[in-house]
Amino acid sequence: MRRLMNARARRLSVIIAATIAGLMVGGFLFAWSGIYNIAASRGHWAVVEWLLQFGMNNSVKRRAWAIEEPPLDHADLYVLGAGHFHRACLHCHGAPGVPGDLTAQQALPPPPELTHAAKEWKARELFWIVKHGIKYTGMPAWVVQERDDEVWAVVAFLKRLPELDAEGYRRLAGASAPSQTGRDIAMVGRLTELIGACARCHGAEQGRPASGLVPVLHGQPAAFLITALQAYAKGLRPSGIMQPVAGELQTDEITKLADYYAGLAVPRQTSRIATSATAQSLATDGDPNAKIPPCGTCHDVKALPIYPRLAGQNAAYLANRLRVWKNGLRPSSDTEAIMVPIARLLSDEQITDISAYFANLPSERERGPTP
Repeated sequence: MRRLMNARARRLSVIIAATIAGLMVGGFLFAWSGIYNIAASRGHWAVVEWLLQFGMNNSVKRRAWAIEEPPLDHADLYVLGAGHFHRACLHCHGAPGVPGDLTAQQALPPPPELTHAAKEWKARELFWIVKHGIKYTGMPAWVVQERDDEVWAVVAFLKRLPELDAEGYRRLAGASAPSQTGRDIAMVGRLTELIGACARCHGAEQGRPASGLVPVLHGQPAAFLITALQAYAKGLRPSGIMQPVAGELQTDEITKLADYYAGLAVPRQTSRIATSATAQSLATDGDPNAKIPPCGTCHDVKALPIYPRLAGQNAAYLANRLRVWKNGLRPSSDTEAIMVPIARLLSDEQITDISAYFANLPSERERGPTP
């Protein structure tokens, strides 16, 4: 009896192996023959189209099911995502009132119109798609896989996209950013274009960024801005939003943009943020017991120009930056190598307090000259 079962098992194994080998040979011969037309102008056979779509949907859902979704309804988050979408995604996917590029639409598969796609996918599934991209579709992976916070910003915008009309999109994405005035009038050609592109996220001459998660560049030392842009361009400062932008800039353009923003006054905060009594002590004296140095050592008006000034900076940006470091982003530049160990010593409460403290602090120009 056992011999009979073993013989049957061997025959079944041979049949399975022969079937697999036959399929492999058949697949090779089919590909070798060139019968299947790979032209994007012809499209797939209906059964192939269904199989590809079915496989993609299930692949995404399988890998995204355990992803924990953060709150996505804060304006700072979806405004940041809208600004990036307008620059990086609009060309292929279009938006309310803005059709996608005709050439991009001839791809196979064509980039989907995301107003409807955002309704069909769960937030965690959109996160997986934006972060990892999809093979054979032209949808790239996020430039920096460690920056989940940036990916969630795009997802927050995508989930809001179905609610927007053309004007709502333009307002949210900064496509209708204020025209430049004052100092901007002297800027011509390519530099004017670059300043306008920066202003969509970072604010125009007299305006703060539309999203609190975007840093205020006004009044920052030119040396710091140049170093930061160069680090982004080389991938030494991880950001899927900023690296592609900085990578397109020429050396002289980086210098001119840095000089421009360094010459602007920091726009005032519209309101103060509540903070604890210990925040000032942490900023000026640090916490020797926890080995936390005073923030002012590197970030007050007398510090080296390669370090950013924090007075008047957006609290949400500062807090997010510190938490990204605290939660595991590895240092990639010389200045990050200093900040990452400090951020990991701070509690969440200290991060909130110190960010609010510096946001409330008047800038150097508001305080007047240092005696």
